[in-house]
Amino acid sequence: MKKLSLAVLLVLLFSLLLGACAPAAAPVVEAPVVEATAEPVVEAPAPDVQALWSSLVASIPADKGYGTISVANLNTELVENAPFLLDVRQAAELETDGYIDGAVNIPVRDVLKNLDKLPGLDDAIVVYCASGHRGAYTMAALRQLGYTNVRNLAGGLGGWKKAEFPVVTGSVPAAPVAGTAPIIADQALYTLLNDYMSNLPEGFGTIKADSLNTAIAESAPTLVDIRTADEYNKNGRIEGAINVPLQELFASLDKLPAKDQPIVIYCVSGHRGAVAQMGLQLLGYTNVKNLAGGINGWKAAQFPIVGYVDWNAVWGEFLTSLPEGYYAVSAANLNAELVEKTPLLVDVREATEFADGHLSGAINLPVRSLLQNLDKLPDQAQPIVIYCVSGHRGALATAALRLLGYTDVRNLGGGMNAWKKAEFAVEAGEATALPAGTAPVVDATRLAALDAFLSSLPEGFYAVKALDLNLLLGEAEKPFIVDLRTAKEVTDGGMIEGAVNIPVVELWARLGELPQDKTAKIVVVCGSGHRGAMALEALRMNGYTEVTNLAGGMGAWVAAELPVVK
Repeated sequence: MKKLSLAVLLVLLFSLLLGACAPAAAPVVEAPVVEATAEPVVEAPAPDVQALWSSLVASIPADKGYGTISVANLNTELVENAPFLLDVRQAAELETDGYIDGAVNIPVRDVLKNLDKLPGLDDAIVVYCASGHRGAYTMAALRQLGYTNVRNLAGGLGGWKKAEFPVVTGSVPAAPVAGTAPIIADQALYTLLNDYMSNLPEGFGTIKADSLNTAIAESAPTLVDIRTADEYNKNGRIEGAINVPLQELFASLDKLPAKDQPIVIYCVSGHRGAVAQMGLQLLGYTNVKNLAGGINGWKAAQFPIVGYVDWNAVWGEFLTSLPEGYYAVSAANLNAELVEKTPLLVDVREATEFADGHLSGAINLPVRSLLQNLDKLPDQAQPIVIYCVSGHRGALATAALRLLGYTDVRNLGGGMNAWKKAEFAVEAGEATALPAGTAPVVDATRLAALDAFLSSLPEGFYAVKALDLNLLLGEAEKPFIVDLRTAKEVTDGGMIEGAVNIPVVELWARLGELPQDKTAKIVVVCGSGHRGAMALEALRMNGYTEVTNLAGGMGAWVAAELPVVK
């Protein structure tokens, strides 16, 4: 039983060998569950609005009009090399107010949705709206998207019409033609700007002057004047406004209140204000408005301004209301008055002239330093008589003092020349030092401007002698002569050939008869130089840069035996 046959052993051995060579069964193991995932999304960084707006305002400096074009320059360009005109007003505005011929109308909220309707990124584009506010938004947005030659029409269609340039009425512009939209390099920036433009509120974020005046009284918003420091200091400002020029604004955000506080921005006309407002709103300032029409709109509404004098209005009123005698006193009348020793005599000649001979009792305050020595003068209601050589400098000083509130200031007609001709007494000797007193309280802005004029008077004091004027009249480019005397004076005494007679009290109402180029040479003429000096001062302080006065007036002209026509 224990012995197995050889055959059986071989079979068993073969079976074992087969089992040993067979592969082992793999264990059943569940595969790990791996969740399917998309490629990770990398969000584009949010636009750096502060950097973008800093770059924008740097690209539109003052000498480029802050990104504007004047109506006069646009009118010229439309003839010579017409830009693409983009009217961003509402359709109803075009129907009511007309439009500039050739303009394409895409309302401001829709502009960025219609970039395919605009020309290439480097083509000239001029945007306009009603006043310049919406145009500034559009100009800023397009420049940020890579349009390199976009300007906003200063004053908008209102400025265009005020200049009496033509508009089309009774029709609507042709529909804009679709083309190929430019490639947007920064989609996030495009989305930000398009969302802003598309959701502009009713009124487009402006505040009118009357509403601001009420708000100042009720809630006192922070007023931010973004004009230059020079504009802020010289051209007047709304009381309480802080000055943060546009070119510095986005590097000076620490000067602004918290982002949820009410802020009103203003500039000259509203253009710069809109650029600033847009940037601040995109930075998260939630309560920023732009003063419609800027400081010009505020002034037009006759709300108060500090640090500003409307010299056009001031001089217009002064000259128009000149009384009979024109604040001059004759030598004979002054000599009679001096018996009672009532007026203070102020000699406004130089110290050397004074030393050579002066009226008894006179004090010496040279015209260039007169307004720096108001403490040396008596009370503003006290009588003062000014004099110089011929009456020219005396008239300049008389007008200046009266504009500062001195109510009894007169000028010696004909000056020392007339006094000596009448053979009245003259004393020699240097002036004595004057004790300092108390200067009156006067309008500081008026004082600064008048002092700037008098203290910068050149050699000759803007007077021209009769013989020199006669030579000028022989040149190809003759000066324009304005005879300021009355019609009767001209009829009785004749006038310089070619002169235009505009009595001094009518001058401001007839400025249109003067050369419109304020750099043109103008000579004013009166009887003795007194009225002429006042007119010269008024004209030069209002931008006429080449005005001179005939020294000694027609009296000097006739004395020199120069020709007169009647």
